[in-house]
Amino acid sequence: MARSNFKTAGSGTGMLPWLGLALIILIADQFTKVLILGYYKLGDSTYVLPFFNIVRAHNTGAAFSFLAGAGGWQRWLFTGIGVAATLFILWLLRSHSQQKMFAFALACILGGAIGNVVDRVLYGYVVDFIQVHYGGWFFPAFNVADSAITIGAACLILDELLRVRQSK
Repeated sequence: MARSNFKTAGSGTGMLPWLGLALIILIADQFTKVLILGYYKLGDSTYVLPFFNIVRAHNTGAAFSFLAGAGGWQRWLFTGIGVAATLFILWLLRSHSQQKMFAFALACILGGAIGNVVDRVLYGYVVDFIQVHYGGWFFPAFNVADSAITIGAACLILDELLRVRQSK
């Protein structure tokens, strides 16, 4: 019987469940962005809670609008970085799908990275809409993809801390 490319040797689960999680994140991200694009104009904002608004924002840069005013070339740089990250994550998932926390983290980052790459290709910017604030301070707007990437990064750190602790 031929071995599926989606299974890791010695692993019963393979990477398919992790790809499924990444797909769910991608769908949730794109669905929420379509809603924002359909119902909000750039800059429109809706008060939800004393610390939380829904706002339509466009980010042509990277995290925290890094290089947002660079003139357009950054769109393709960040798209290329997202594609390279996607390929690297797929390779890591194939090799480490049996490591649950690590694979979960990678799947979150994968779904988020693809979601933001889709935006860059389709619109030339990333659609952000979640705004957290307190008093007069506003955290930069973000989206479902950014949240998934952040959760994935936190899980990568936790996974490494647990791995170091186990090795002692």
